[in-house]
Amino acid sequence: MQDSSMQSAPAQSWIESANRADCDFPLQNLPYGIFSTAAGQGPRVGVAIGDRIVDLSVLDQAGLLPAEAAGTFASASLNAFIGRGRPVWQQTRRRLTALLSGEDGRLRDDAALRERALVPMSAATLHLPVQIGGYTDFYSSREHATNVGRMFRDPDNALLPNWLEIPIGYNGRASSVVVSGTPVRRPNGQIKLPDQPRPLYGACRKLDYELEMGFIVGKESTLGEPVPIDAADDYLFGMVVLNDWSARDIQQWEYVPLGPFNSKSFATSISPWVVTMDALEPFRRDNPEQSPQPLPYLRQSRPNAYDIQLEVGLRPSGAQAARRISRTSFRSMYWTMAQQLAHHTVSGCNVRVGDLMASGTISGTEADSYGSLLELTRNGAAPLDVGDGMRRAFLEDGDEVVMRGWCEGAGYRIGFGEVSGRILPAAAIE
Repeated sequence: MQDSSMQSAPAQSWIESANRADCDFPLQNLPYGIFSTAAGQGPRVGVAIGDRIVDLSVLDQAGLLPAEAAGTFASASLNAFIGRGRPVWQQTRRRLTALLSGEDGRLRDDAALRERALVPMSAATLHLPVQIGGYTDFYSSREHATNVGRMFRDPDNALLPNWLEIPIGYNGRASSVVVSGTPVRRPNGQIKLPDQPRPLYGACRKLDYELEMGFIVGKESTLGEPVPIDAADDYLFGMVVLNDWSARDIQQWEYVPLGPFNSKSFATSISPWVVTMDALEPFRRDNPEQSPQPLPYLRQSRPNAYDIQLEVGLRPSGAQAARRISRTSFRSMYWTMAQQLAHHTVSGCNVRVGDLMASGTISGTEADSYGSLLELTRNGAAPLDVGDGMRRAFLEDGDEVVMRGWCEGAGYRIGFGEVSGRILPAAAIE
């Protein structure tokens, strides 16, 4: 591998804020999202570059974007654009790169067009980027599954027999997926206390986060026809950072025999910017070793892991700033996105544009790399120091969780922005 110090300087944009080494949104990224402004214009498609949002509906009207994508950008979701297919995604990315690098000077050299097309990010409201028809949550981190298995089952046989054979997952609730910044209300539900014969109904006492990544499906498949694992690239549009909030005490009572239900359905938060797989391509890495060898439909002929760094910050209620409590990497996930998609469709289940599939909690091997408070505090037995003399076993009302993700390039970074959520008190019980 070539030494990064010998590589040429990264490509630059004429938008100066995009050229800082610590910028999440350089020319190499160009993630898609949905935004609106106070000027009365409704939600529409934008691309993040530095501290600006490029209004793609304006560029489309000016005839600067591929004709194959025309008419998809004055929309409150990315679905119409995504549905045009991978060749159109790539054409649009190439055109935007040319316009924002200055190779094509038509945007840079037109002051009136720049005024209409470039929106300060600070003046925009960001919205849920896609219309999500289906949401699936997997359980693909071996480290996380092992930690949970040791905690609640046999410490010497933490993984159930099927875990190393199939990407375990369940179909979640798409209607409660929300964009970063949306407050999350503590759920009510049934809780079974160890010293009581029957469950009680009340507010969750063990509210947790789960650090995950999610991918957006970019192509519709046909009912009854599985998606081959080597076709996955045509079906993966891009990725988001995802927080799958979890009510651990409600979950512990309800999950047998069919798995999570109310303990997961109350909220799932995602970052507002969808980072495309083309932007992530330089960070594709070899797959983790899998033993036993997966069945043929899950065998991969190319690398499908991605080197994405992740961190979690917690701002306790009343604190001025969030404190980092965990840092890990997506690269170590045992089951890849391609395997998740292949397994999801092997029965003939079809997928649709905008479907969201999550990785499951991402944990590393060290204690400070765990992706949930359940693991960090050993189910509350060892409360965590969160600064200012405060400790947390689980989340309290007013606490805010902030997650971030990024890839490190040579002199640039591909960032996802952040996904955050603050805990509101449970609804009153009548």
